[in-house]
Amino acid sequence: MTPARLLRRLVLLEEGEAPGLLWSTLYFFLLFFGFYLVRPVREAIGIARGADKLPWLMTGTLLAMVLANPAFATLVSKLPRRRFIPLAYRFFAVNMLALFLAFRFLPNHGGAILGYGFYIWLSVFNLFVVSVFWGLMSDVWAEGQGKRLFGFIATGGTLGAIAGAALTGVLTKGFVVASFKVKVDPLSLLLVSALTLEAAVFCVKRLMAIFHVGEETQGTREPGPGPLEGLRLIATSRYLQLICLYILLFTITSTLLYLQQGSIVERTFAGTAARTAAFARIDLWVNVLTLVTQVLLTGRLITALGIPVVLSILPVLTLVGFGALWIWPTFAVMALIQVLRRGLHYALDRPAREVLYIPLGPEERYKAKPFIDTFIYRGGDLLGVWAPTALVALAIPVGLASLGCSGLWWASSLALGRRVRLGG
Repeated sequence: MTPARLLRRLVLLEEGEAPGLLWSTLYFFLLFFGFYLVRPVREAIGIARGADKLPWLMTGTLLAMVLANPAFATLVSKLPRRRFIPLAYRFFAVNMLALFLAFRFLPNHGGAILGYGFYIWLSVFNLFVVSVFWGLMSDVWAEGQGKRLFGFIATGGTLGAIAGAALTGVLTKGFVVASFKVKVDPLSLLLVSALTLEAAVFCVKRLMAIFHVGEETQGTREPGPGPLEGLRLIATSRYLQLICLYILLFTITSTLLYLQQGSIVERTFAGTAARTAAFARIDLWVNVLTLVTQVLLTGRLITALGIPVVLSILPVLTLVGFGALWIWPTFAVMALIQVLRRGLHYALDRPAREVLYIPLGPEERYKAKPFIDTFIYRGGDLLGVWAPTALVALAIPVGLASLGCSGLWWASSLALGRRVRLGG
């Protein structure tokens, strides 16, 4: 069987779509591969001076988003897509080179300030580069194509995350070549990650050539002037406001489930090794479910069920899951909920959510969307992280709050689904 035939069996592919599909998938692979190369460095820095610093780091990340969004919106307002997208990626690549030099040559690796700055910077970087990626995807693919193809494109990110994490583990632990042990300094992975961003820029240029972005034959116009246009659109668009609410409640429930997971694992397993193995098993099955669903089912399910139905799957699953955890707070129940929730988020919820932007204009895709994907997303993280403190003060059980947030999330998905049926 030829590769083209195999691809057609896996994906609901139509004539002429294969080149764009493969370049889009490779593009997403490179972004996640580069990020997961250096993500362990961020995690190590984040807890180096105590895990109690994480809420403050998330607060700092949210403040950084406040500064980054207007800067990016200004860039979008002044340059066409074929220029501002590569420039954004190259800006982050230069940042990586600068951080590598700072860690390498400053005394004591720059101390806590540089370490925490790197943690915040990488948190901003990850959300921005992915948001720009999906902005371009919703720009070049039509709505029907997005429903069929976005799931397969998302496999690039899944495979990139697996490959990046695996390579980091091998390089930092060391390997033997011709009787010599080779071991790579984790900070050197910043240089490799910078190279993957340049490779991603090459993919962007290929996609723009395939879809004639920036040419007169391209139907969509460039984003207009006005760096605050994205905020104005969110303030006046019920459709965008519902997307904001949907993402905010997704991140809050994710954090609440994460906190319950930590408590259950701590209670169930003794010792770091056993707990690490438990987390690894969850991650393994999340990746298996994500890949199988993305490759074989996502396009078919979104096309058959429709965006409104798909958007309600995760909120309903989360509501049922929190209810089950309240009755049976065991590791088996928690692991099943985490695997289903995280796997279906990556495989179904995220691709469906990105289709929501296809009917919109370039201001929504490149100005409002980055704000939603970064500031609103991290805002949900922040609310979730500080929630236990507030719940203890108000004497509200975490389980009850989790059910309430899940119910609100389901309601927001239904409202968003109605807007999708009405055409936004």
